[in-house]
Amino acid sequence: MSKSIGVFGAGPGLGQAVARRYAAEGYDVVLVARRREPLEQLAEDLAGGAGGAVHVISADLTDTAAVPALAERVRRQVGHLDALYYAPTPDGGFVPAADLTARRARDYLPLIFYTLLDLVQQFLPPMLEQGDGAILTAQGASTVQGLPNMSGPGPAQAAQRNYLQSLHAEVSGKGIYVGMLYIGALIENSAFHSWTTTPGGGGGRDWGPTVSPDHLAALLWRMHTAKGAAEASYPARLRLAALGAASLSGRRAGNHAASCARG
Repeated sequence: MSKSIGVFGAGPGLGQAVARRYAAEGYDVVLVARRREPLEQLAEDLAGGAGGAVHVISADLTDTAAVPALAERVRRQVGHLDALYYAPTPDGGFVPAADLTARRARDYLPLIFYTLLDLVQQFLPPMLEQGDGAILTAQGASTVQGLPNMSGPGPAQAAQRNYLQSLHAEVSGKGIYVGMLYIGALIENSAFHSWTTTPGGGGGRDWGPTVSPDHLAALLWRMHTAKGAAEASYPARLRLAALGAASLSGRRAGNHAASCARG
C-alpha cells in the first residue's frame, strides 16, 4: 500500500514543490488549499508522472471548526496520513510591531496555529499506533527572530514553533518525526517573488537571496527520511541582520504579500 502525505497549503511556491517531491517518491498526495482551480492543474501535472495518486480538496484552513470534516474527507481518499505538511500563507501581511493590536494578532492564530493543532489531533494518533510518521512545516525567518516592520504573523508562528518543539520532544522516540524548516530567502515561483520581479511591483530594489522551491522540498525530504534534528534553516545560517535591513519597507511589501494567493 502506498504511503500518503497531506499538503495543507499547496501554493504556487514551496507547497507545490513538496507535492511534486513526495509524488516522485511514490506517495499518494492530497492537495489542500482554498482555491480549487490551481490544485486541479497541479493534480493534472502530477498525474502524468510515475508517482502515486493525487487528490484535490478545496478548504478554508482558517476555519478550525471544520477540521474534523476536512480530516474525514482526507481519510476517505487515502486513509490515515503517513506525513502531514502544513504551511499555508496567512492574509494580513507584515505589521510594524508598534502598530500590532491584540485583535489583529488574534486574526493570525486560526490559520497559523489552531488549525494545525486540530490536524495533529486528527492524524497523529494513527501515526503513533504504527510507530511511524512525519509532521512538517516551513516558515519565514521572522518565526525565529523578531525583525523590524515584520511583526504580525511572527508571534503566531513563534507559538507554532514552541508547540512543535514540545511535540518533537514527546514523539521523536516513538517513530514520529516533527520537522521545522525556516527560510531566509525569497522562494522562486511564489506569488510574492513574482511581485518583487515586476517593474510595477517590487522590482528595482534588492530583496536579498532567492531559493528554488525544489531545493527546499528536497531539504524537507532529507529531514523527513533522516529523522535527525527537528529544525533546519535556509540559508544554513540565516542572515537575520540582512533580513532586518531589507524589511525597512516591510509595511508596503507586507501589504502586497497579503494580496498574494494563500496556500
